[in-house]
Amino acid sequence: MGEVNGFMKYERVYVPKEPVPDRLKHYNEFLKVISPEEMRTQGARCMDCGIPFCHTGCPLGNIIPDWNDLVYRDQWHEAIERLHATNNFPEFTGRVCPAPCEAACVLGINEDPVAIKQIEVSIADRAFDEGWILPEPPESRSGKRVAVIGSGPAGLAAAQQLNRAGHSVTVFERADRPGGLLMYGIPDFKLEKSRVWRRIDQMKAEGVEFRTGANVGVNIPVKELREKYDAILLTGGATHPRDLAIPGRELKGVHFAMEFLPQQNKVNQGDNLKEQILATGKDVIVIGGGDTGSDCTGTSNRQGCQSLTQFELFPAPPDVGQYPRAMERPKNTPWPYWPVIFRTSTSHEEGCQREFSIETKEFIGDDDAKLTGLRTVHVEWVKDDAGRLSPREVPGSEKIWPTQLVLLAMGFLGPEKRGAIDELGLELDPRGNVKCNAEYMSSVDGVFAAGDIRRGQSLVVWAIHEGREAARAVDKYLMGVTHLPSVNAGDFAWK
Repeated sequence: MGEVNGFMKYERVYVPKEPVPDRLKHYNEFLKVISPEEMRTQGARCMDCGIPFCHTGCPLGNIIPDWNDLVYRDQWHEAIERLHATNNFPEFTGRVCPAPCEAACVLGINEDPVAIKQIEVSIADRAFDEGWILPEPPESRSGKRVAVIGSGPAGLAAAQQLNRAGHSVTVFERADRPGGLLMYGIPDFKLEKSRVWRRIDQMKAEGVEFRTGANVGVNIPVKELREKYDAILLTGGATHPRDLAIPGRELKGVHFAMEFLPQQNKVNQGDNLKEQILATGKDVIVIGGGDTGSDCTGTSNRQGCQSLTQFELFPAPPDVGQYPRAMERPKNTPWPYWPVIFRTSTSHEEGCQREFSIETKEFIGDDDAKLTGLRTVHVEWVKDDAGRLSPREVPGSEKIWPTQLVLLAMGFLGPEKRGAIDELGLELDPRGNVKCNAEYMSSVDGVFAAGDIRRGQSLVVWAIHEGREAARAVDKYLMGVTHLPSVNAGDFAWK
């Protein structure tokens, strides 16, 4: 490394944020830019640890110490090349990934870990600002055609890799804009959509075709794709939401999170929605304590809700800070694993009451079938004879909460079966995901799957990993050999 004792000389610097009252007035990103000089200092903190455990935390196999060192040496152009060797979209992961790499950082054993995520996004943003990221069309075409169904992070990564391998790629997206989760699942204040459009435009210039409003298996027959394309790759995500089947579920005012969040993203891009679901002036309750629930809280606050509460069925994890030292971590998630700890998102910082170990029993409405409240009980988690934990109601803990808007953000149960999966008759695994072999091929020859549709609800960084690995498998299926890189095989495009 450039400065061997840098981790001893410099402290970690955190990205400044726009004050809460100011950022609640808009839907733009609110993290401030750190200077290149400060990023060089942060890069100097990457220690000569011998075995970089950050690699174990990163599904993409990002070559983290290399580009940390390149930033320290002020070699930013080489740094973006090293980033792109393993990650098609570092400006996405640098914003929305929870950074398991930092949780596995060796320095994090007894100090704040290296600011890997901050350095990553700084490299990507500077590369765009300097005009270093340009279309990379293939030198020649293979004559093979591939249909990618779904344009989220897995689909985009796969499409770009397959196109650069020389295949003619068409991406089918059922929504009115490409981008999938990146476009309609993540709020603008976490990822501005101009950044997604920038990559879409790059891919179009490279030769990738995008077809929106194309719901394969519904308004586009799968048979048509089987006839026209040499391979099909399913990357439709895990979009079947977990429901809450309790009395009153049919009341007006109870919505899935993914009915609520995409609408605001559409409005932010200029769409005029006649019946937008709004939190304005309402007592809002978000059921589900994960990232999607947090996105609902941030959006509800920006819409001007009257009050905001987030429910979580499980107990609160230990509050040991954002980056606990090795000795402070819960015993069941020691370093270098991702620690299960109490986390406060930027949306929680903006104002949100959080309730743990709470179960919703009934939605309450008025004579017009409009939601007016809900009934809950607190629960305690007890082990049965087999050691399994299950919730038990706490006597006397029942409570009625006034609410006019409930957002269900309790996760997803896998892909929607109606459409391509049913029409192809694909075999599913026990969790309801598309079952594939080690080469990402489904039970139907020539049909592959990658991302959440194959592995279940997961992270954007895992989706990009899956898209890249599936692209390699499709290329090998079409050509008999592949030169696309694979983190599983230890290949890197920059060598």
